[in-house]
Amino acid sequence: MKIYIRIGILIATSLTVTTAGAAKINNANQNQVDQTQQDNTLLKLEDVFSLEYSSGINISNDGKEVFFVRNYMDINSDKKLSNIWKVNHKKQLTPVTDGLNVEYSPTLSPDNTKLAYISTASGTAQVHMNWLNTGKSSQISHLAQTPNNLSWSPDGTQLAFTLFVPTKPKSVVTLPGKPEKANWAEPAIYVDDMYYRTDGVGVNKSGKHHIFVMSADGGAPRQLSFGQQDHTSNLSWSKNGQQIIYSSNNRDDSDLEWTDTNVFSIDINTLHVNQLTDRTGPDTSAKVSPDGKLIAYLGSDQNNKNYENTELYVMQIDGTNKRTLTADLDRSVNDIKWDNNSQNIYISYNDKGETYVAKQPLNGKRVIVAKNLGGLAFGRPYTGSDFDVANDGSIAFTYSTPQRPADVAITKNNKTTVLTSLNEDALGHKTLANIKAINVTSSFDQRNIQAWVAYPPGFEQAKKAGKKYPLILEIHGGPVANYGPHFAAEIQLMAASGYVVVYANPRGSDSYGKEFAQTIYNNYPSQDYDDLMSVVDTVIAQEPINNDELYVTGGSGGGVLTAWIVGHTDRFKAAVVAKPVINWVSFTLTTDIHSFVIKNWFEKMPWEDTAHYMKLSPLSYVGNVTTPTMLLTGEADLRTPIAETEQFYQALKLQNIDTAMVRIPDSFHGIYKRPSNLMSKVAHILWWFEQHP
Repeated sequence: MKIYIRIGILIATSLTVTTAGAAKINNANQNQVDQTQQDNTLLKLEDVFSLEYSSGINISNDGKEVFFVRNYMDINSDKKLSNIWKVNHKKQLTPVTDGLNVEYSPTLSPDNTKLAYISTASGTAQVHMNWLNTGKSSQISHLAQTPNNLSWSPDGTQLAFTLFVPTKPKSVVTLPGKPEKANWAEPAIYVDDMYYRTDGVGVNKSGKHHIFVMSADGGAPRQLSFGQQDHTSNLSWSKNGQQIIYSSNNRDDSDLEWTDTNVFSIDINTLHVNQLTDRTGPDTSAKVSPDGKLIAYLGSDQNNKNYENTELYVMQIDGTNKRTLTADLDRSVNDIKWDNNSQNIYISYNDKGETYVAKQPLNGKRVIVAKNLGGLAFGRPYTGSDFDVANDGSIAFTYSTPQRPADVAITKNNKTTVLTSLNEDALGHKTLANIKAINVTSSFDQRNIQAWVAYPPGFEQAKKAGKKYPLILEIHGGPVANYGPHFAAEIQLMAASGYVVVYANPRGSDSYGKEFAQTIYNNYPSQDYDDLMSVVDTVIAQEPINNDELYVTGGSGGGVLTAWIVGHTDRFKAAVVAKPVINWVSFTLTTDIHSFVIKNWFEKMPWEDTAHYMKLSPLSYVGNVTTPTMLLTGEADLRTPIAETEQFYQALKLQNIDTAMVRIPDSFHGIYKRPSNLMSKVAHILWWFEQHP
């Protein structure tokens, strides 16, 4: 009995210990499971490769089907790829193309029986055709260069497009004496063009873009335009199919006035060119009305300032009777589509960070007919959208929310239906940041400044528990651009890491009217600094923010302002300056858009007013910087060349300021074009901030 009792006691004791230990282990395991589950609901860097978005909207005449580009990130090639899909009014999704290709510019034939598009399936970009009745597809072109601006003739028998036509590179010397099999250095490159390189491209090839037509059944293309004009605009056919309407710059000094484009027509048989507009300023996006009587186009007078409203104009098909329809809008029109009866023009425009489609009658009052456009700039919350209009007035568009990249939606009779859920599998189980709009009064002149706050997951519960959060101020580029309530992977990733993130549209941003945008003309950066500090102060006053954990970052124009901020205040614990301008003198003479910047952002040449240029340069205030500052730029950036970054980095090093430089190999200005580069950018920003708690 004793033995049994003892054993029993021992067993009981052992069981008690085991149960308690098991309970602790189970609790620990459960906590670990709960934490793992919670972590899995947060957006992670690698989730970037799961994101998709729609673009290239094309709606059928009856409004029942929408063809669109479905963009996705390929983790193996580290590239954004795309296929053509369609979705009907019943939300049924069907692929039109497939494969690891880049396919874009879906363009329906007038009778909706064929879909032309551009595909890299053969290894180079070519025109492809899908016969919608049979589902058969085929490559119909064999071009040496990439076609753009596909446009159907009214009878559906021909396609027009623009194509780069190379010419022999300029060479002024020939080296004598080279033996037949000698291995000499590559020949020197002779340059005498104003614009000899382009960000995203590199050194420009010798040649011009021209207009071509080809049979919709395939075959050899025929060149229509010649000479030194560069034809890169959209193309629109006259109703009789005998002329193509386009815009181009025909000035002898086009390099100095490269935004001065006019509208022309070219006869496809005689090749006779007729100029339809003749003012100084950009006239673009010409589209012939369905009845063939009118041309709608976008334009503005050249004011040699950093911004001008782009207005909607109409004129007769022969170029007479020009008039604006949107002089009262005080916003820039982005895109235009005629309705089927030629009495109304649908326009898209940005207003206070959001994008709308409005129906603009030829005579009468415009009315907004679609909202929540956007979602194309999935990295940061810029505006950017596509739309199209069916014969019955149905409007298909890229639909944007703060929690999702662009889906496809359709609006008819004031009712909007979202047709796709492209990211539900990737984001449906994620807890994303909630976005709230706020309005702030600038400390400088009491202007209203609009901003948005992204709250990290779990913010409300932690707020009730008394937690205080670190804050990131994220600043948009441009500088004439705008943020809005749109999905942004970078903002969401920062919030998922536990930061309250605030982004704003300080003075100089567009979508608030011409006067607001022009306040930074010959004056940037300046009082936009006060606007941003007022935004930060407002968020601190309203939310539980730790004043000792303030951080700031921005790219391009946002990089300029970030560098400016650390030269004017020490309130931020750390900063990341991405692809900035540091010295306006060196920048204006090395950027790929130097002539435009000097003529439209400043009143004088840099050597005529060096003191003013330097007054606006963050480099002039580098002696004030105490903030730990990282710089991040693509090594191939031609818009804000990496030499700008190197100037600031080396100046900070000379002062023994905590600094680092991140160079993104082979990357132009658009760092996010490769998904892993977007991840790397965000990862470096967050790492730098974590090193400076």
